[in-house]
Amino acid sequence: MTGIDHTSTHPGLSPWRIVQRIEAIVAAIPEALPLLALRFALAVPFFKSGLTKWDGFLTLSNGARYLFTQEFSMHIFGNAYPYPAPILMATLSGIGEIVLPILLVLGLGTRFAALGILLMTAVIQLTVPEGWANFHLPWAAMALTLAVYGGGQLALDRAIGLGSRKG
Repeated sequence: MTGIDHTSTHPGLSPWRIVQRIEAIVAAIPEALPLLALRFALAVPFFKSGLTKWDGFLTLSNGARYLFTQEFSMHIFGNAYPYPAPILMATLSGIGEIVLPILLVLGLGTRFAALGILLMTAVIQLTVPEGWANFHLPWAAMALTLAVYGGGQLALDRAIGLGSRKG
């Protein structure tokens, strides 16, 4: 006998039918739920990082100042270059890491926020190249997905007419 036998003495309990039912259940999940989950999953690490950069309203923490002026460098073509305008970079990074995640969670300007985080992820990759597999690749994949598909039905974008379905 060749091929896969999709029959059994109990047709309702065949492994093939169980897989089909599970697949149908998963396919019935509204796209808004995974898009909402992606928005939160991407927002959390950036927001937490943003909180560490501030000692008060628009007052950079000493840690952020130190990292951007003394520790961080851009790794390009095998060479390390100091950050240009490190205090400005730290400030922009801190603002982006607070504002963009809030926009993502709200689903407001989702594509813009996702592209901003994708850009930040690229800069982070140049700064910490060894983080690619564990952090930067998943962040980039989530950001790209949100940039392409938007925030979904459970986003303010949709409520105010900014969100459009892909396809």
